Formats: sequence, structure tokens, C-alpha cells
Amino acid sequence: MRSHADATVTIQTSAEAVLSPPSWFGEVVLLARYLKQQGVLEAINERVRFARRRFGRYEVIDFLVVLFGYAISGERTLEAFYQRLQPFADPFMALFGRDRQPVRSTLSRFLAALTSEPVDALRSLFLDDLLSRPLSKEKQTGGLADRAGNTWVVFDFDGTRKAARKPALPQTEALPPAFSAVG
Repeated sequence: MRSHADATVTIQTSAEAVLSPPSWFGEVVLLARYLKQQGVLEAINERVRFARRRFGRYEVIDFLVVLFGYAISGERTLEAFYQRLQPFADPFMALFGRDRQPVRSTLSRFLAALTSEPVDALRSLFLDDLLSRPLSKEKQTGGLADRAGNTWVVFDFDGTRKAARKPALPQTEALPPAFSAVG
């Protein structure tokens, strides 16, 4: 090992290979901490039930944790996510208070057997959580504003990752010119 010291910087090198966590791992740390602090993980354990067939020792939360990580990671496939996460699977699951990551085949069986009841329970839980902690004391809603200044509240229930195509805007003399901050 070589070392170079300066008054403010110390640089050390080594021939040993050291794995680095995925770039998105920090976001998972923040999400896990927030969900724990707000009691959301505990609420999921209590309120989201699944009449499972055979998922061994895994609970619903184990599968959700993997899906949270996959959503944050931006990996193109679940297989790529699992490969990138593999060296860090234990600390990843420990962030959420879990001790073991479900293997891909078990996750696939879980997703194939998933019914609407646990999904609705999870949706309800997140909505209750959202409404219980407003961003400020004033009423706040998300949405889009059109050229005429009208605000439209937008809901996305299908959970796809691709944005829908933009509809054509009306063209009249009374409206200001179209403007889009997003290409």
C-alpha cells in the first residue's frame, strides 16, 4: 500500500479490489430511514396482508423492499437490479429491518400470485400517510398548469415508468403561446 500525505488530503491506494455500492444506494438509505421514522414500514407489516400460498419465510414487506429498491435503481430489468445488488443484498435488506432478500424466482411467484386486495391496502396506506403529513399548513396539491392558467390535478394509477404522450394544446387567439419546460 502506498500513501501520500498532505496537510489537508490523504490519499491511499491498494492493489486489492473493493466493490463500490451502486450509485442509487444512497437514495435507498434515505427512503428506508424516512419510512422507518414515519412508521410506514410498521404500518405495512400490520395493514398489508396477502393470502399467500408458499413463500417460505418471506413477508409482504420483503418483496416490497426489493420493489422499492428496483424502482429507485432505474435498472432496466429486475435481473440487472439483482446482479448489481447481489454483493450488497444483506445491508440493503437490513436498511429496512429485514434479514434476507427473496430470490428472483420467489419474487416472480409472489408477483404472479398478487391480487388486488394487498395492492389496494398498500395504496390506501400510502394515501393515508400522505394526507396525514401535508407539506405545509396550507392546502397543497400537485398538478399541471395549462397556458390559460388553469390547474389540473393529475393521477397516475397504472404505475408505468413511461410518460404518456403529450396531447395537442388548443390553438386560439385568446391563449398565450405554448411553453414547455420539458422537451
